[in-house]
Amino acid sequence: MSALGRVVRSGVARRRVQTLVIGLAVMMAVTASVLGGSLLVASDAPFDKAFVRQHGSHLTAQFKADRTTSAQLSASADAPGVDAASGPYPTTTINPQVNGMSVAPLSVVGRAKPGGDVDRISLTEGRWVEGPGEIVLSADSGLLARMGLELQFSDLPGSPTLKVVGMARTVSHTADAWVEPSEIAALTPAGTTGGYQMLYRFTEADTAAQIGKGRAAVTAAAPAGSMAGSQSWLALKKVSARDTSLFVPFLVAFGVLGLVMSVLIVGNVVAGTVGTGLRRIGVLKAIGFTPAQVVRAYVGQALLPAAIGTAAGVVIGNLLAVPVLSETADAYGTTGLTVEPWVDIAVVAGALGVVAVAACLSAWRAGRLRTVDALAVGRTPTPGRGRRAAHLAARLPLPRPVSLGLARPFARPARTASMVAAVLFGATAVTFATGLASSLSEVVTARDHNAADVTIGVVGPQAGPGGPPGGSTATPDAAAVDAAIEAQPGTAKHYGSATTQATVSGVTGYTNVVGFDGDASWGGYTMVSGHWMSKAGEAVVPTPFMTATDTKVGDTVTLNAHGKSVTVRIVGEVLDTRNGGMQVYTDAATLENVEPGLQATSQYIAVKSGTSVGSYVSELNGKLQPLGVSSTSAKNESESDTVVILNSLTAILTLMLVAVAGLGVLNGVVLDTHERIRDLGIHKALGMTPRQTISLVVTSVVIAGLIGGALGVPLGMALHGAVMPAMGRSAGLNLPDSVIAVYHAPELVLLGLGGLLIAVLGSLMPAGWAARTRTATALRAE
Repeated sequence: MSALGRVVRSGVARRRVQTLVIGLAVMMAVTASVLGGSLLVASDAPFDKAFVRQHGSHLTAQFKADRTTSAQLSASADAPGVDAASGPYPTTTINPQVNGMSVAPLSVVGRAKPGGDVDRISLTEGRWVEGPGEIVLSADSGLLARMGLELQFSDLPGSPTLKVVGMARTVSHTADAWVEPSEIAALTPAGTTGGYQMLYRFTEADTAAQIGKGRAAVTAAAPAGSMAGSQSWLALKKVSARDTSLFVPFLVAFGVLGLVMSVLIVGNVVAGTVGTGLRRIGVLKAIGFTPAQVVRAYVGQALLPAAIGTAAGVVIGNLLAVPVLSETADAYGTTGLTVEPWVDIAVVAGALGVVAVAACLSAWRAGRLRTVDALAVGRTPTPGRGRRAAHLAARLPLPRPVSLGLARPFARPARTASMVAAVLFGATAVTFATGLASSLSEVVTARDHNAADVTIGVVGPQAGPGGPPGGSTATPDAAAVDAAIEAQPGTAKHYGSATTQATVSGVTGYTNVVGFDGDASWGGYTMVSGHWMSKAGEAVVPTPFMTATDTKVGDTVTLNAHGKSVTVRIVGEVLDTRNGGMQVYTDAATLENVEPGLQATSQYIAVKSGTSVGSYVSELNGKLQPLGVSSTSAKNESESDTVVILNSLTAILTLMLVAVAGLGVLNGVVLDTHERIRDLGIHKALGMTPRQTISLVVTSVVIAGLIGGALGVPLGMALHGAVMPAMGRSAGLNLPDSVIAVYHAPELVLLGLGGLLIAVLGSLMPAGWAARTRTATALRAE
């Protein structure tokens, strides 16, 4: 082995603690970078990537079974502009019951296999149907299902049942469930004919005009009047982009923060390690090492543990990314997110590059020193530095070890500054994460409009007014349901809602209009500006609607339906992301002229304080069962799935960033303790106990912890204040103050003390090492 190799090996073996710190710091940095980088890649057009991977359907068309045949629809695959087609698949709508209770109607398709030329369905759990009596549910159907669940159909001849054998997801949202094609006939109610579904991919499908051209070609190729409806992939893409845009900046911000903090901490660790070896550098130069050899030796000492830490970090990062990306795919409504190989390569190159550059800069500065200067500088602080602070600390009414520890940061201001920076970034990360988690929880709560305790005719929090069809079939007698709710003991307040469609002047297509029967102001609708409606003729609308119609609070819009029109005045702006934010909320009385007799199909109930929701639902269902509907608790586990996903991401990334910050403090304290080991020996010889030694070392980081925490909290708040509005703007939304102003004074105090906690935890290991060091060993140390 060459002399240079022996120097590298001996340096790594001699500085075991600092070598371990470098390895751990790089490992945590690489782990966070792999995870953050993977999330950044996953957040880049997830719908487009999933659509390409699954060969999504550019146009999903529904045909009437009594107007066409399977052979005629198969021939439409040869229409001009059609690149590929799948189908025809028989379809019907089913109304299942679970344990005797009606649940959401499901659009079911008869499909023998999940693959094909168009819309390759991804199984997320279980298997595909293999025969009659089995069903695969879409993970996006809104039905709270589990493997093995049985769906009953008491309204069909023979009262058939279907067993859930799989859960699947399709980026094209072509169905709520799938069965064997032969099963469709038995699931089609008497007197109805069902239909067929065709899935098309076009050679050109990037714009609405191109989709329209392809749709016209398919329509012309099929029998006249046979197409019952269609769905463009561009509409799905728009909805997906709007939903995920709320969460993409969250992931981007964490990824960038993790990368920047990793660079800072790793650089400080390596620079500090090289900086404490000046005296040894002088020895190496004295025995004939050139400046270039000195630089290579110390770069090698830094790169060896860094390489081991990098390898471990890549492995751990990829392992952690598997469940995190799975949860992220659920949040994005896609499948198959994995760590891209180039992310691992980029992180490895970046981490080792940072270590090499930091080591080169520090070692090159030392390598240019004259041999005698390097030997003279050694590890000794500048004489007199920190002496005034020591005198002032000695006058404080504190134990002597504590006053010595408080004065120590002033002897090494540069090293103290690096520890302050480490704590600052850790506190910033925690503050930022806390604020983001609270804000996103507020956004999800506002989007769900889920303040009710009990609902009727609603699948869950995502299926409120304007959402997908939910609950049981339409309420047969709204007045009777209303009377049952009023008569039920424990009812505090309630309101009903019904959704219809209307056109709005200046806006293409239909807009959902939700009419409320009763006071819905308590229903969880978060106002951005203005106020909730108080009388007929008033309406509240989401931000995207105001943007599309170029209106503001106080303006009027005209709703047209069934050849009639009604003008409403916008009195408030509400936070709502569903249906692209294109909804109008108004009083049911406002719609009396355009749609007379519109009855509430969903009911939202708040129970009195102290009332058991479970008992209330059970008793109310006894009264509702003869009416053909049922109630359910609005507080189910699925309502917080998105929050759980985001909070898990927040927890993982924050813990990693805090761990890196703690390692930065640990490294600084280790270096400082090694430099002061002889001083500690003198203190021990004069009677300092191990407990007092620990107090001295821990106290030496208190100032850094307090300063870092005090600066990190406002920095985290400022970062949160900048990111949250940007998240709203990226989704085309104005966020209310309740989403932005989520910090409270007691919470800020605790977050500030979190910086002190990071510093103290980082100092405990070297403090214990210093306390266990024998006095004679410490006095002999150089």
